[in-house]
Amino acid sequence: MYTPTPKKTWIGREDQNEGDLGLRWHQKITLIDLKKDPLPALKKNEKGIVILGFKSDEGVRRNKGRVGAQEGPDWLRKACSNHADHFSEKTHIIDGGDVTCIDYHLESAQEELQGLISIIKKQGYFAFVFGGGHEVAFPHAMGLFDVLQGKTNLGIINIDAHFDLRKPEEIASSGTPFYQIAEYCKDSNQHFNYLCLGIQKSTNTRALFERANALGVKYIMAKEIKETLIDRHKDFIKNFIDKVDHIYLTICLDVFDIAYAPGVSAPSVNGLSPNLAFELINAISTSGKLISADIAELNPSLDQDTKTSKLAAKIAFEIITDYQA
Repeated sequence: MYTPTPKKTWIGREDQNEGDLGLRWHQKITLIDLKKDPLPALKKNEKGIVILGFKSDEGVRRNKGRVGAQEGPDWLRKACSNHADHFSEKTHIIDGGDVTCIDYHLESAQEELQGLISIIKKQGYFAFVFGGGHEVAFPHAMGLFDVLQGKTNLGIINIDAHFDLRKPEEIASSGTPFYQIAEYCKDSNQHFNYLCLGIQKSTNTRALFERANALGVKYIMAKEIKETLIDRHKDFIKNFIDKVDHIYLTICLDVFDIAYAPGVSAPSVNGLSPNLAFELINAISTSGKLISADIAELNPSLDQDTKTSKLAAKIAFEIITDYQA
């Protein structure tokens, strides 16, 4: 079910004595009902960003995880509201509302999100989805494939502790999106270009590693992401990006160590530190090929002192700032 975002969602501090130089995101963002109103036409040299919420943790429930991520989009918006405005005058920042999974009907919600991604991309905007469980990745990618129509090569970079390459037993879940994408690519004779950063050996079975290797998945283990190796990893990422035309970036917050991201379904012990992760994210977001992104698995009901919400908001700030620069 689609609903536009209420105005009261974006509220925050106002520094009136600073004038336009003291504005924050909540004062700059435009709310649009995508079912009724068209996005502003982008002029030459203008950039547009549309934030969408995907209020679903049905995929997490099906994957036998801890639910609560359905509330993630609102908490992430709240955490972003007070970000300082560093937007160019030629950037449109828009909140396009939410797709909500109702009565366990995940596939219907995914289909609706796929359609909205397609609409946003056809009008030249960057789509940024606030999740929600990682089941967001399948409809997000499918919306991009709808627009690209096999004419260009899409690369998917997943910063995640998990491959999420499980075969659906009967129905899809938050653990199956990249297997579903791989199956689509096979059926449509397209390359499955998939890079995973931050994989934990202890939480991925041998079957998943074998499947990843069989599918040609590139990956870097979490334990290898160290300060002394960061330049090597950036080169690895650049090599992947150089071989594709566009990049879709998806970030599962369970890739971070539990000290930084307790508010996820499956927190990681010895996960990534934000400083190193931001080095990798920056290498992707400044590549010139990033066309879409999402953040998944924010679970406010498990968050301590809103640590995870604030981390997710910082990620959104960095990606959006890099994109519109």
